[in-house]
Amino acid sequence: MSVQLNHTIIHSRDNRESAEFLARVLGLEVGPEWGPFVPVTTDNGVTLDFATVGAGEPVTVQHYAFLISEEEFDSAFEKIKEAGVEFFADPHRRHPGEINHNDGGRGVYFIDPSGHAMEIITRPYGG
Repeated sequence: MSVQLNHTIIHSRDNRESAEFLARVLGLEVGPEWGPFVPVTTDNGVTLDFATVGAGEPVTVQHYAFLISEEEFDSAFEKIKEAGVEFFADPHRRHPGEINHNDGGRGVYFIDPSGHAMEIITRPYGG
């Protein structure tokens, strides 16, 4: 068997809010709550299990990048703009309100409700 990422846990301030936010942007479904987790499964079978951190605990900010088609980018980017979510062309947030065209594709960074840096790209880096 080849090695594949199956799932990861994403700490959040509110597991339902964060799962629904990402699912809405990416056009995915929120799965049924399972224990402390609210899952969102990507098209390649990786499950993102959102878990609420304890009261007063900080959320360690992480970065999650999603490779999507040009058409999916258009849809996701429109949802980001419609929601009034600030977006950037770069991970350092030096180019607000812009997208990038790295490696001949398009990409954008945005922040989820828990502060995680989310990224959508239409071409893999170095591709």
